[in-house]
Amino acid sequence: MKSIFLFLGAISALIGVGMGAFGAHGLKSILNPELMAIYQTGVTYQMWHALGLIGIAIMRHQNPVSKLLSWAGWLMFIGIILFSGSLYFLALTQSVWLGMITPIGGVSFLTAWSLISVYAAKKQQSKRYA
Repeated sequence: MKSIFLFLGAISALIGVGMGAFGAHGLKSILNPELMAIYQTGVTYQMWHALGLIGIAIMRHQNPVSKLLSWAGWLMFIGIILFSGSLYFLALTQSVWLGMITPIGGVSFLTAWSLISVYAAKKQQSKRYA
């Protein structure tokens, strides 16, 4: 199966595991509990959405021309970069202004999941009439 979203999902998961290990072993004694929680939120969301990208890759294998799935995949990847990336940077640098970027990543996640929901509803409806 050739898929950019499988690749991006696997790379995102790889980086997520690395960031989680770095946080647990390298940052726990450096960051205060509040910043550690922010960092961990970035790791958690990155891992879940890496799995989401892999799920999109599997769905696109069944329907490679779906624009909904393509948009969902790119928005999910952008969400990982903006949401998790901004939380990592915020925790490590304490640059509070990055808090303005994080919600854009969250909206990207929400939009991606919404597009997947629309795709699923359309698939369900087309099966009903088949």
